[in-house]
Amino acid sequence: MRLSEKFYKVTSQSGHGMYNVSRSKYFAIGWICDCPDFVNRRVKCKHMWAVEFSVKLREVVQPRIIQPIGNVQACIFCHSQEIVRDGLRHNRYGDIQKWNCRLCGRYFTVNIGFERMKHNPQAVTTAMQLYFSGESLRNTAKSLKLIGVEVTHKTVLKWIQKYTELMQKYLDKITPNVSDTWRADELFLKVKGNMKYLYALMDDETRFWIAKEIADTKYTADITPLFREGKDFAGKTPTTLITDGAFNFESAFRSAYWRENRALAIQHIRHVRMSGDNNNNRMERLNGEIRNRKKVMRSLKKDDSAILDGYRVFHNYVRPHMALEGQTPAEKAGIQVKGENKWLTLIQNGKSNAS
Repeated sequence: MRLSEKFYKVTSQSGHGMYNVSRSKYFAIGWICDCPDFVNRRVKCKHMWAVEFSVKLREVVQPRIIQPIGNVQACIFCHSQEIVRDGLRHNRYGDIQKWNCRLCGRYFTVNIGFERMKHNPQAVTTAMQLYFSGESLRNTAKSLKLIGVEVTHKTVLKWIQKYTELMQKYLDKITPNVSDTWRADELFLKVKGNMKYLYALMDDETRFWIAKEIADTKYTADITPLFREGKDFAGKTPTTLITDGAFNFESAFRSAYWRENRALAIQHIRHVRMSGDNNNNRMERLNGEIRNRKKVMRSLKKDDSAILDGYRVFHNYVRPHMALEGQTPAEKAGIQVKGENKWLTLIQNGKSNAS
């Protein structure tokens, strides 16, 4: 039972009563307990081990809940916590809360992630929602005019590039709880008008899009980096990999997972069918989403385009899936993004955690 950050109550092993465990700076082990083991022998008892395990567990679980950042904790000038709300700053695009520091007497505003932006966060996040839901850049700009936001399609693209990079750097640090069965497939697309192939790696249970790679060819491209990126990001190796019969999937599988395959005997299912148990329908569903998105685009401008990274964020963290009972893949994988505007929550946390 955690009563505070420095004080816990832990049930006795016999079940009769509870012992008090508290943090102390006078002991190298960091904690003290009133159980006989510690009082008489001054050794780390099982109750201390339990508290340390609880603390470590909370450190692991806490980053998986992404909360909106709406409350200002301290003055940005003197870092005093003696701050109060003091009206709103008005402009043509919205209102921003003003704060007054009682210690230094200075006024300030905090607009996390949108500092020095001409337009308010609602306009930026609405643009991203419209675009990744299927609208073109120009149609997105036209839709924003209906809410009084005058921007060009080039401005919308700059917003997408800026905030996709910010969110992706933050989200790459959070490990999803994916299953042991992964799927991989390729999809044709154009980059600067040239034929390319998008290879995607997806978790079977949560539909979480784990990794991607752009290649020049379909059957001969080396996609070993795709599987290695997936292993590094997920922090694990799948026990089952489902792909089609392309030879490069088999060679990349052997190259990326050969050590784990010797120990775990990873199963690689290659000969998938359109129906039955061995099908790749879930992967084809992701391919269908990407096809719908690229219909309104003539082509990507470069291999590492922010459009694909942005759609990956949209697919994993924003878009609810009917097959997941209205959950996002991130929620299914144990990552909760709180707030009505998930784009805003992700951008705020990305900015706050930027190194």
